Amino acid sequence: MENVKVWRRRPLVHAVTDAQPSLSEDIGRREKRYLIQMGIRTLCLILAVVVPAPWPIRGLFIAGAIFLPYIAVIGANERQTATPSAFEASDANQNEIPRHRREIGS
Repeated sequence: MENVKVWRRRPLVHAVTDAQPSLSEDIGRREKRYLIQMGIRTLCLILAVVVPAPWPIRGLFIAGAIFLPYIAVIGANERQTATPSAFEASDANQNEIPRHRREIGS
Protein backbone atom coordinates (compact mmCIF):
# COMPACT_ATOMS: atom_id res chain seq x y z
CA MET A 1 0.00 0.00 0.00
CA GLU A 2 2.86 2.34 0.79
CA ASN A 3 4.35 1.83 -2.70
CA VAL A 4 1.07 2.80 -4.34
CA LYS A 5 1.10 6.25 -2.74
CA VAL A 6 4.68 6.87 -3.78
CA TRP A 7 3.94 5.67 -7.29
CA ARG A 8 1.00 8.06 -7.70
CA ARG A 9 2.97 11.10 -6.65
CA ARG A 10 4.94 12.48 -9.51
CA PRO A 11 8.01 14.54 -8.74
CA LEU A 12 7.73 18.17 -9.76
CA VAL A 13 10.26 18.79 -12.51
CA HIS A 14 11.64 22.31 -12.93
CA ALA A 15 13.20 23.48 -16.17
CA VAL A 16 16.10 25.89 -16.16
CA THR A 17 14.15 28.32 -18.34
CA ASP A 18 11.44 28.53 -15.63
CA ALA A 19 13.81 30.06 -13.10
CA GLN A 20 13.21 33.68 -12.16
CA PRO A 21 16.12 36.08 -12.53
CA SER A 22 18.08 36.75 -9.38
CA LEU A 23 17.20 39.78 -7.28
CA SER A 24 20.38 41.60 -8.28
CA GLU A 25 19.66 41.02 -11.99
CA ASP A 26 16.09 42.24 -11.55
CA ILE A 27 17.19 45.38 -9.70
CA GLY A 28 19.91 46.03 -12.28
CA ARG A 29 17.42 45.73 -15.13
CA ARG A 30 15.00 48.12 -13.42
CA GLU A 31 17.76 50.64 -12.61
CA LYS A 32 19.00 50.61 -16.21
CA ARG A 33 15.48 51.13 -17.56
CA TYR A 34 14.84 53.95 -15.07
CA LEU A 35 18.09 55.75 -15.99
CA ILE A 36 17.33 55.50 -19.72
CA GLN A 37 13.84 56.95 -19.21
CA MET A 38 15.16 59.77 -17.02
CA GLY A 39 17.81 60.51 -19.65
CA ILE A 40 15.06 60.86 -22.25
CA ARG A 41 13.18 63.12 -19.84
CA THR A 42 16.25 65.32 -19.39
CA LEU A 43 16.67 65.50 -23.16
CA CYS A 44 12.99 66.53 -23.53
CA LEU A 45 13.47 69.28 -20.93
CA ILE A 46 16.59 70.62 -22.66
CA LEU A 47 14.95 70.49 -26.10
CA ALA A 48 11.86 72.32 -24.79
CA VAL A 49 14.07 75.21 -23.65
CA VAL A 50 16.77 75.31 -26.34
CA VAL A 51 15.10 74.39 -29.66
CA PRO A 52 13.32 77.27 -31.42
CA ALA A 53 10.28 75.25 -32.44
CA PRO A 54 6.56 76.08 -32.64
CA TRP A 55 4.47 75.57 -29.50
CA PRO A 56 2.92 72.20 -30.44
CA ILE A 57 6.39 70.64 -30.70
CA ARG A 58 7.55 72.35 -27.50
CA GLY A 59 4.35 71.11 -25.87
CA LEU A 60 5.33 67.54 -26.73
CA PHE A 61 8.77 68.07 -25.18
CA ILE A 62 7.21 69.61 -22.06
CA ALA A 63 4.67 66.75 -21.81
CA GLY A 64 7.54 64.25 -22.04
CA ALA A 65 9.43 66.10 -19.31
CA ILE A 66 6.34 66.11 -17.07
CA PHE A 67 4.96 62.58 -17.58
CA LEU A 68 8.11 60.50 -18.05
CA PRO A 69 9.11 60.60 -14.33
CA TYR A 70 5.76 59.06 -13.38
CA ILE A 71 6.12 56.32 -15.99
CA ALA A 72 9.76 55.71 -14.98
CA VAL A 73 8.91 55.29 -11.29
CA ILE A 74 6.03 52.92 -12.03
CA GLY A 75 8.32 50.83 -14.25
CA ALA A 76 11.14 50.85 -11.70
CA ASN A 77 8.84 49.50 -8.98
CA GLU A 78 7.42 46.73 -11.17
CA ARG A 79 8.87 43.30 -10.44
CA GLN A 80 9.13 40.70 -13.14
CA THR A 81 6.59 37.89 -12.67
CA ALA A 82 7.14 34.30 -13.64
CA THR A 83 4.98 32.81 -16.35
CA PRO A 84 3.99 29.13 -16.26
CA SER A 85 5.96 26.99 -18.62
CA ALA A 86 4.38 25.35 -21.65
CA PHE A 87 5.20 21.92 -20.17
CA GLU A 88 3.11 22.54 -17.07
CA ALA A 89 0.20 24.02 -19.01
CA SER A 90 -0.06 21.15 -21.52
CA ASP A 91 0.32 18.11 -19.27
CA ALA A 92 -1.99 15.57 -20.95
CA ASN A 93 -1.96 13.10 -18.03
CA GLN A 94 -3.24 15.56 -15.50
CA ASN A 95 -5.98 13.97 -13.40
CA GLU A 96 -6.49 16.83 -11.01
CA ILE A 97 -9.83 17.90 -9.61
CA PRO A 98 -10.45 21.65 -9.98
CA ARG A 99 -10.11 23.38 -6.62
CA HIS A 100 -12.88 25.94 -6.93
CA ARG A 101 -16.20 25.68 -8.66
CA ARG A 102 -18.58 28.57 -8.65
CA GLU A 103 -22.12 27.34 -8.59
CA ILE A 104 -25.43 29.08 -8.14
CA GLY A 105 -27.81 27.53 -5.67
CA SER A 106 -27.27 24.56 -3.36
